[in-house]
Amino acid sequence: MNSIWNSAQKLKFDEMGADIKTDVLIIGGGMCGILCAYMLNDAGVDCVLVEASEICSGTTGKTTAKITLQHGLIYSKIIDKYGTDAAQLYYHSQRSAFDKMCALASKIDDDFNWCDSFVYSLNDRTVIEREIGAMQKIGCDATFTRKTELPFDIAGAVKVKNQAQFHPIKFINAIASNLKIYENTKVLEFGGNYVKTNRGKIYAKKIIVATHFPLFNKHGAYFAKMYQHRSYVLALKNAQKISGMYVDEDKKGLSFRGYNNLLLLGGGSHRTGKKGGNWQELKIVADKYYPHAHEVAKWATQDCMTLDDMPYIGRYSKTTPNLYVATGFNKWGMTSSMLSAMMLRDMICERENEYTKLYSPSRSVLHMQLAINLFETTKNLFTFTKPRCPHLGCALKYNKQERSWDCPCHGSRFDSDGKLLDNPATDDIVLD
Repeated sequence: MNSIWNSAQKLKFDEMGADIKTDVLIIGGGMCGILCAYMLNDAGVDCVLVEASEICSGTTGKTTAKITLQHGLIYSKIIDKYGTDAAQLYYHSQRSAFDKMCALASKIDDDFNWCDSFVYSLNDRTVIEREIGAMQKIGCDATFTRKTELPFDIAGAVKVKNQAQFHPIKFINAIASNLKIYENTKVLEFGGNYVKTNRGKIYAKKIIVATHFPLFNKHGAYFAKMYQHRSYVLALKNAQKISGMYVDEDKKGLSFRGYNNLLLLGGGSHRTGKKGGNWQELKIVADKYYPHAHEVAKWATQDCMTLDDMPYIGRYSKTTPNLYVATGFNKWGMTSSMLSAMMLRDMICERENEYTKLYSPSRSVLHMQLAINLFETTKNLFTFTKPRCPHLGCALKYNKQERSWDCPCHGSRFDSDGKLLDNPATDDIVLD
């Protein structure tokens, strides 16, 4: 189940050997954490990053690696919830992160290339037209089209030109080589101005949590403000060559992008712990539209989904002034990781940042998704079966396709032997 990105050799780092002190500690060695370390180091800030296993061993190594400011139908959603000014702020923030990401990647990744991006709908032209209207209203150049490289007809698509795709591991290798990183160093406990790890203590003036799903339950209520969503990818050879990037506006729809001579077909999505199409759904699609193609790789990934479709970036909670977080990227982790790094650098360096309020983790939780999240948690807490998730005690569900135990409450996952695969849980489980 290795992705095509993980076939590239990754940098290796030592484990922490003794207690250390630093100005800023970053927890989590994925795209977001490493970009935070890169930006802080570039600003002259003494910082250390720790990763519980190996860098990029989570979502970063399993992404589809699209760099785009087109995040589904996000702009019409933000206008509906928060108004035009908020949508414009979101666009400007993502544009800034997109430009910075592309400027870096185009210099250091030979697999970087520009391409057009499309969000399509199979049967609802109206939602596409609404999104185009919203994007044009805030100054983003977007056009309507029904002409695509897809192997089926669509009702319409939002087209944005000059977006990009890249190789995430090659990119990370280039920016991480001079950073202070410790692998196999697992954070066990938060103590205010220090954390306890399996290798000793780290004392820090400020701490950034970039662990995909935040790992400290006592603050921020992230267990109520997010859920996790799984999606699947097949890498197909001898399939149609696709130059653009395509994603269905429906969370359960398909995505397409090319990489060298491969087609990356994504989909089969579902809430973690629920039933979904998985790879089987993608194989049916591949057999139908690409009968001469054959599978050369497959993988799955997991994304944190927020209440209002926007990330949480900033202070971990109102009561933890020196603890920061970046999470909830809603499947758009490349620009959101760069935006997080830029915003958190500014906050730590006490610079003003105009996007702080928009992405505040302490913003309103009054959204319908909160009730859904709380219902799922309550239902599974009172499901009297074993095994249980060590995170908050929810009943785990067995995922036959991936042979894993998955938590439908918050998305923790464990292999068939009980070994932890995905957080927010931090411990393995014992299977009877």
